[in-house]
Amino acid sequence: MNVINQHFAPPPHLLNNRLSPSRSILSSSNTMSSRKRKADDEGSGGDDDRMSASPSGSPAVAARPLPRHSTKRMRTNVSGRPLPLPRLLETLSADEMRHLLQSICQRHHDIGTEVVSTAPRPSVQSTLETLGRYQSAFQAAFPFGGRPSSDYSYNRVRQNLIELLDALKDFTPHFLPPNEAQPATSLAFLDGATEIIHRLPDWDTYQHNRHKAEAYEEMAKAWAAVIREAVKRAGGIQLQYGNWDQKMAKHNEESGGRMQEAVNELRGSLGWTGSNAPTTVAGGPADTISIRQQLLSGTYGMGAPVRVGPW
Repeated sequence: MNVINQHFAPPPHLLNNRLSPSRSILSSSNTMSSRKRKADDEGSGGDDDRMSASPSGSPAVAARPLPRHSTKRMRTNVSGRPLPLPRLLETLSADEMRHLLQSICQRHHDIGTEVVSTAPRPSVQSTLETLGRYQSAFQAAFPFGGRPSSDYSYNRVRQNLIELLDALKDFTPHFLPPNEAQPATSLAFLDGATEIIHRLPDWDTYQHNRHKAEAYEEMAKAWAAVIREAVKRAGGIQLQYGNWDQKMAKHNEESGGRMQEAVNELRGSLGWTGSNAPTTVAGGPADTISIRQQLLSGTYGMGAPVRVGPW
């Protein structure tokens, strides 16, 4: 029996053939998959070798960094804070700036002194414009209807009238000698300031007119001071131009004779006798030529006789 069993035992190399067909196919498939993965791994390794062997500047192979934004990122205000001084000053109006500066100068006198010494000098035009704003506020304060010269109107505009006259009193000395060295500048300001006084109303109550009368009195003294200073400079040559004698006469007429002090100073300083004084010119008939006209034409003294010897 043992001999027979050994005779029918299959040889070892035929044992694999005894597997079922499905197992044989599965085993073959696994083997192919394993080979394929191995080939892929080797292939990928070859690609790495090729990439490492390629030039570093090749755009097809070299890895590029991600692009970065070149624009600067805006700063984010994470918390509130006060405005810087330049930005704060930009938001202030002219009146707010003026009140702020005045308040600071009142608290710190050294700053006020520095502002006065470094600020540009006010011009005649800018000063008259400022006085014009006071005058506009005065005119706007009048009530509608009724007489503008009545006591009711005076009580309504009294505060604005005082503010206008106070501004006029403060600005006038700035344009007088010795603070103002140019007589032409002083005369130009006084001419415009006197026109402002002319436009003030005459009130029904006599006591209310004292403001205008005092303004005329102060203005006449200012004119006289400027005329005296102008005569000291080049013999008053600046008074001979601009028709100041005619303007002074007109101001005196409109003021009701309240500017007579300035008129007398003007005539006395240059020896003017007025435009109606007759003067006899040698070689011709008597003619109404003023001394000023003779001075400007160069004929003054031509008709006077020449004396020889003691007077």
